Amino acid sequence: MKPLDIYALIGPSGSGKSHRASLVAMDKGVETIIDDGLLIHQGRIIAGRSAKREATRIQAVKRAIFDDPDHRVEVMAGLQHLQPQSILVLGTSEHMIHRILDALELWGNPIEWIRIEEITTPEERQIARQIRLTEGKHVIPAPTVEVQRSFSGYLVDPLRFIFRKKGRQVEVEKSIVRPTYSGLGRFYIADTVLTAIVVHAAGSVPEIARVSKVMVQSSPDGVHIALDVMPRLSRRLFHTLHQVQEEVRRHIELMTSLNVLSVRVVARRLG
Repeated sequence: MKPLDIYALIGPSGSGKSHRASLVAMDKGVETIIDDGLLIHQGRIIAGRSAKREATRIQAVKRAIFDDPDHRVEVMAGLQHLQPQSILVLGTSEHMIHRILDALELWGNPIEWIRIEEITTPEERQIARQIRLTEGKHVIPAPTVEVQRSFSGYLVDPLRFIFRKKGRQVEVEKSIVRPTYSGLGRFYIADTVLTAIVVHAAGSVPEIARVSKVMVQSSPDGVHIALDVMPRLSRRLFHTLHQVQEEVRRHIELMTSLNVLSVRVVARRLG
C-alpha cells in the first residue's frame, strides 16, 4: 500500500472511543476507521468481523488485533481495494495500536496520537463507563442499516446527532449493540418462540385459513424460515403468499432483531 496518514485514538475500554470516533474522523478529514475488527469506510462496513460478536473477552481482544489469519487477510484486501489516504485506528493502548498496524502491515506510516482524555471531559468518560457497566452497551461507528447485517439477533439501536462543521450542518449516525460477552449475560431466542411468531404473522393475513407446518433454520447471520399454509379460496393466491412472506419477515425482524435471510411459503391445499 502507498504511504498514508494514521490517526490513533486510544483510551481505556468503555471510555467512549467508538462514540467519539466519527467526530474525530470528520475533524481530521478521515473516511476510513478500524475499530474492534471492522474496516469502516464512509459509514459502510467494508470488511472484518466485530469483536463485539465474540463469546468471551479473550476472543474479542484477539479479533480486535486481527489474530485470526483469515480475518486479517480479508481486512488487508479491503484496505488494498480502498487505497485510503488516511485511517483512524481505535485501541486501548499504544501497544494495541502497534499490534493492529503490524498485523495489517501498516508499519512505517506516520502516527498522530489522540488520547480520549484530550477530547472528552472526566464527566463524559464516567457516563460512558457507567453505561458500559450497568447496561452492557457498546457503540459501533456505522449506521444501523450496516450494523444489523452483522449483528443478527442483537438489539441494535440507532444513535444520531447533528453538529456544525465549517458552517454546514452534518448528521452522523452510529449504532448501539450489546455483545454476547457482556457481564449482563447472554440471551437466546428459542425456535419455539420463532415458530409462534411465524404462525401469528401468517395468520394475520385474512386469506390464510391455517398454518400447518413451520421450519426454522438458524445461522450466525440470521434465520431461514419455511412454512406450509392453507389459503382460503382466492383469485389472488400468489399475492396472498407474497403477503405472508412480508408479514413473517416484518414480525420476526421487529420482535427479535434477527435477520430473516429467506421465507419460503408453500400452499398445500385451498381451504
